[in-house]
Amino acid sequence: MTKSILITGCSSGIGYDAAHGLARRGWRVFATCRAEADCERLRGEGLESFHLDYEDEASISEAVKEVLIRTGGTLDALYNNGAYALPGAVEDLPTDGLRAIFETNLFGYHELTRLVIPVMRAQGHGRIINCSSVLGLVAIKWRGAYVATKFALEGLTDALRLEMRGSGIHVSLIEPGPITARIRQNAIPHFEKWIDWEISPHAEEYRTSLVKRLYEDRGSDPFELPASAVTKKLIHALEAKRPRARYYVTKPTYMMGVLRRILSTRLLDVILSKG
Repeated sequence: MTKSILITGCSSGIGYDAAHGLARRGWRVFATCRAEADCERLRGEGLESFHLDYEDEASISEAVKEVLIRTGGTLDALYNNGAYALPGAVEDLPTDGLRAIFETNLFGYHELTRLVIPVMRAQGHGRIINCSSVLGLVAIKWRGAYVATKFALEGLTDALRLEMRGSGIHVSLIEPGPITARIRQNAIPHFEKWIDWEISPHAEEYRTSLVKRLYEDRGSDPFELPASAVTKKLIHALEAKRPRARYYVTKPTYMMGVLRRILSTRLLDVILSKG
């Protein structure tokens, strides 16, 4: 029988590649997006696509209902992927901005996951894969909001994995480093909405560093990989008899995974503070 998967954040980048890659492997893919225009584009490309916005609880519920109607009440896998970044110094980040990014990057994942677990329990099997980041392993400057959501996602996912032991539901994390995607461009409206950088004590650093990196296209990161590198790990998490708890993607993730185990916090801070 054809296996089914619900994927979020499919308009571009990691989610887009995963949706098409899994469809080519014979999976029945439900590729969701926040914007209906993107859903329409994906439907034109042969995917089953409909609206799901992590900030809209009703849309999460409706998306799950739509999946279950189309499959007759089953769902084999969930890939929580959609997220965004809100760059800026922690002291410049309004608490409402932090609440907003948590709504998408964590609370939406939690809500959607809770809705599909009963379905997977009833059928006796399932795969839940959460897309984290190298910034779920280590922190860097100017990324406090994003780092906070990914550290929280790591902990929540680890607890869920332990709780699902023996249920037939496998839970995994994928932790990419730099991947070809639109996360920089998509972060701009959030930065402009929440960060008043010109009155910040860090204003000069914003001007000479962060703002330039945010608004200027400087080409690929030297360690950047295409989104297909993430899809390759996703396939293993979905199809392996014994999926791993964690999947590192890109050299920076492997490097930071090692360094955080072998270095003291002081020494790791020295390395991370250099960007």
